[in-house]
Amino acid sequence: MAGRPVLPGRLRRRLTIAFVLVAGVSAGLLAGGTGLLLRQSWLDASLHEAAADARYQLVLAGQFLPLTEQRSTELLTSFEASGRHVVLVDGPARASHPAYAPVLGTRLRAVVADGRLGYQRSAPAERPRLLVVGGRIPGSTAELYVLTVEDDVAADLGQLRTALLAGWALVVLLAAAVGHALARRTLEPVGRASRAARALTEGLLATRLPVRGRDEFSVWAATFNEMAEALESKIAALSAAQARERRFTADVAHELRTPVTALVAAASLLREHLDQLPEDAQPSARLLIGDVVRLRRLVDDLMEISRLDAGRERLTVRAVDAVALLHGIVSARGWSARVRVTGDPVALRTDPRRLERVLANLIANAVEHGGGEITASVAGAGLLVVFEVTDQGPGIPAEHLPRVFDRFHQVDASRSAPGSGLGLAIAREHTDLLGGALGVHSEPGEGTRFRLELPADGPAGPPADGPAGPPADGPGGPPGAVPRPQVRTETGPSGCAADPVGGVG
Repeated sequence: MAGRPVLPGRLRRRLTIAFVLVAGVSAGLLAGGTGLLLRQSWLDASLHEAAADARYQLVLAGQFLPLTEQRSTELLTSFEASGRHVVLVDGPARASHPAYAPVLGTRLRAVVADGRLGYQRSAPAERPRLLVVGGRIPGSTAELYVLTVEDDVAADLGQLRTALLAGWALVVLLAAAVGHALARRTLEPVGRASRAARALTEGLLATRLPVRGRDEFSVWAATFNEMAEALESKIAALSAAQARERRFTADVAHELRTPVTALVAAASLLREHLDQLPEDAQPSARLLIGDVVRLRRLVDDLMEISRLDAGRERLTVRAVDAVALLHGIVSARGWSARVRVTGDPVALRTDPRRLERVLANLIANAVEHGGGEITASVAGAGLLVVFEVTDQGPGIPAEHLPRVFDRFHQVDASRSAPGSGLGLAIAREHTDLLGGALGVHSEPGEGTRFRLELPADGPAGPPADGPAGPPADGPGGPPGAVPRPQVRTETGPSGCAADPVGGVG
């Protein structure tokens, strides 16, 4: 069963994405950790500097003791004049500048009331960003809070964050480029192997992979080359065997044709005088006559197969009434009582003799091996004309369906069934010449349906100027070659060819 097709480059994208993810996560963790460490370091440095300045300012504030209303005002004015924003808490909180009057937190007030130096920072979104460091003025219960503006620190941290993000993005882009290049270089041998495998499937058996270095891909390439060499030798051997088989079939058919013709004449004479034989000799005579008829059909089929293999067949294309052709086949062979013909009149251009050969073999197969009601139908389907032959017989087991059109293949292993196993093979060969498609669908116990699709405008092919000779390489042609039919176009009414029906498998 064919697998789902894989789009080229998908593995390369996966490797590139994996490389980018690893590099991006690693760079992100490194940048994030570095940013956090630097942020904490800068904030701690700012806090230590502000704490040292606050201790000094608390000592200076002790010069204004005892604090009266006037001295408190002088303290605030003096600090504001020196560029220090402070908040004095001696009863109600008083700020040296109205724009720098933060709300003092309860935790900060509790630490300062305990006689220790405390601090708090404003929220990151607040502007200006203030660091408040406070303590009790020595020798007094009054509290002094010194404000430090940290907008510069916040700006530096923002620049650091931007630089780290830009560096991370640069690392990700660089990782994508490097990952793509590495993935492309790493998967280049895989691409060469895929192209080589595709070339092998197209019949270029001389395809090989270059072996470079001693890595795993080199071992893979060497193994692939060994496989290709073995495959080439096997296919060459099979092609030679097939050519020998075709020559043997043609030789046997030609050698048997003359004696079989004599046997047929003798059998015909024997059948005419069958009633004059003794009664005990008549069964043997009838058996002999039947076997001679089967032998003649086998030789005819072998001759036809050899002509098809040799590429000597030519097409005579003309307009054909498909329904009339079906009726003619069924009537001429005495199948009217068993086969029902259905379908509307459909016209197509094809070789009527070959089409009759295909349809007669399909119907004969249903008559001899099928059962129940047998139907032969035809219908137009756009640019195609579709023939179907169905029966309600025992069906074909699933394991035999792939080989049902093979030569000499019969479902009945005992070979007791009529036919030589060449009828369906001949039908498939003629279908290929007509540019059509022949398929089968069967369910054991439910019957079998053969479907023949032909182009309504006729098969494509160069017109024939004369009879085609055998290929230069013999009846079978070169190994693996498919002979192209020669097409001759005629116009006129459709009719049924007089070829005898061969055995069917």
